[in-house]
Amino acid sequence: MAGDILSQSEIDKLLSAISTGVVSADEVKVEEQKKIKIYDFKRPDKFSKDQIRTLFMLHENFARVLNTYLSTHLRVLVKVEVASVDQLTYEEFIRSLPNPSVISVLSLSSLKGNIIFEMDTNVVFSIIDRLFGGVGDESKMKARTLTDIEETVIKKMMSKMMEGLQEAWHNVQDFELNIESMESNPQFTQIVPSGDMVVIITLQLKVGNVEGLINICIPYIVIEPIVPKLTTTFWVSAASARQEHPEEVDMLKRKLRRAIVPVSVELGRLSLTINEFLTLGMGDTLRLNTKVDDELVCIVGERPKFYCRPGIIGKRSAVQITKVIESEDEEEEKRDG
Repeated sequence: MAGDILSQSEIDKLLSAISTGVVSADEVKVEEQKKIKIYDFKRPDKFSKDQIRTLFMLHENFARVLNTYLSTHLRVLVKVEVASVDQLTYEEFIRSLPNPSVISVLSLSSLKGNIIFEMDTNVVFSIIDRLFGGVGDESKMKARTLTDIEETVIKKMMSKMMEGLQEAWHNVQDFELNIESMESNPQFTQIVPSGDMVVIITLQLKVGNVEGLINICIPYIVIEPIVPKLTTTFWVSAASARQEHPEEVDMLKRKLRRAIVPVSVELGRLSLTINEFLTLGMGDTLRLNTKVDDELVCIVGERPKFYCRPGIIGKRSAVQITKVIESEDEEEEKRDG
């Protein structure tokens, strides 16, 4: 083993100290030692650095999907990001969880065994409070087990969250996730032997002002059949192949062409007081804000899309499109283009 390289000034000072007797020659002898890397056979590493990196990137996609879903569903600013990906024994993971916890035991359709999806109780109760119309104030929450109603609500939300996890794994392995049970005591979730190695994906979650962690525990024995696919090269190539597949693009185009979109024409509008509305009767005439020769608004879905003029084709009422109503986004795109 090569020692540290001394500078010329350090060499001169060392020789001077030896010559004056301040330092003896025996004191400057360095005993060579071999570098030894300790290997614990009780907890061997099952995943390579490349596989850990792939799992990190894969769950970054899940974090983005989860971020969008929770922000839309809870109508609050949500931030989700992957904090770490670690290898532990199952016993170490279970010991790290508080009691009570919100633990979901999930089954995978195409793989044998179960995985665990655990969420901090403070985040769970904040989500429940917002779903029930509250503001998700953390100071009013205490760690406890979920009631039957709360568990039903969380299971429904978890089902949607699992769709995002399935989508994130889509390029590596297709499977369906189902919630088999929910537990509050970590000791009751013995899905693999205590000494088995697991990979723990930890996500940092912030819902409004409340912060917490999400832990996804995947035993090695569960994903052992697909471990060779957990490489950056395979993951990127599989994603590119799916994106460039012409058959999927054609299928999406066909489905879009067959999609049914409601179209309606607005003849006009008027404003009434509550009293006027309550006194309406047969034969009353309502005056709209449009004239006979005015263009009407044609609504596609829920968005005003065209101006049109009313008419008749044969025995049916019809409208003739006269102009396209451009949204602000479309106008900005034209200006930028």
